[in-house]
Amino acid sequence: MTKPKALIITGYGINCEEETAKVFEMEGADSTIVHINDLIDGTKKMEDFQIMAFPGGFSYGDDTSSGNAMANKIKNNLNEEFLKFAREDKLIIGLCNGFQILVNLGLVPALNNAYGERTVALMHNTQARYECRWIHLKRASNKCIWTRDIEVIHVPIAHGEGNFYTDAETLKEIKSGDQIAFKYVREDGSPANNEFPFNPNGAMEDIAGICDPSGRILGMMPHPERFNCFVNEDGWPIQKEKLVREGKPLPKEGKGLKLFRNAVEYFTK
Repeated sequence: MTKPKALIITGYGINCEEETAKVFEMEGADSTIVHINDLIDGTKKMEDFQIMAFPGGFSYGDDTSSGNAMANKIKNNLNEEFLKFAREDKLIIGLCNGFQILVNLGLVPALNNAYGERTVALMHNTQARYECRWIHLKRASNKCIWTRDIEVIHVPIAHGEGNFYTDAETLKEIKSGDQIAFKYVREDGSPANNEFPFNPNGAMEDIAGICDPSGRILGMMPHPERFNCFVNEDGWPIQKEKLVREGKPLPKEGKGLKLFRNAVEYFTK
C-alpha cells in the first residue's frame, strides 16, 4: 500500500516541524519537512503531496499579528497553488500558529467554498498573556475528517493569540455548516462556558478549532502532535500508578495521534 506523502512546512520562526513530521511518520505517512522558500522557487512541488501541515511556532516573530506575515508571503508567491491544493481531494491541518496562518489565508472556514476570503480572527487571549497548559477538547463536528471517532481529548496549548472571534452572521453559518471541529470543555466533557482555565483564551462559544465546508481542512489552537506517547501527558506518573495498582497494562500511545491516524487512513482505507 502506497504511503500518503505529508508536506510539513517550515521557515521563519515555525518551530514544531520535527514533532509534526514525527506523528505523521508514526501513523504511516511519508513526511517531508520543506522550507517555504523551496516551494516558492520550485525545488519542491505541492502537487507531489496528499497532506499539508502548518506546524506551530512563531512565524516572523508574530509581528503584524500571529500568522499574518507568513500568510502574506504565501499569498504573494504561491496563492494559486495553495488554493488549488485546498480545493482538491487532499488534507490540510494548521496547528496553533498554523491555525493562525490558515485563518489569514482564508482556508478556514471558507464558507460556501470561498477559499481565500478571511472571515474570522484569532485575537489576543483575554488574560493578556501567553498560556501554556493542558486543556480538554470535545469534538463538535461530524464532518471533519481529522476528528473522526474522537470524543473528549486531553491536549496541551501554548499561545498568546488564540481567542477565536467572528461576527454573528459568520458564526451562524459556521455552526449551521457543522464546521466547529473542537470546543474547549471541562474534564468531564461538560461545556467550559467561557470560564478560565477550561477555556484558556476567551474564544467565543469555546471554539478551539474549525474546519472548511468539506471537512478536509482543519485549523486548531491546541497541539495534539505533542501528545504522541503516554509519557507526554500532563500527570502521567499518577495515571501510571493507578493503572499499575489496578493491574492494567500501560498504554504506549498518546491520544493526540488519533488525528494523524485519521488523516493517513483517509488515503489508505
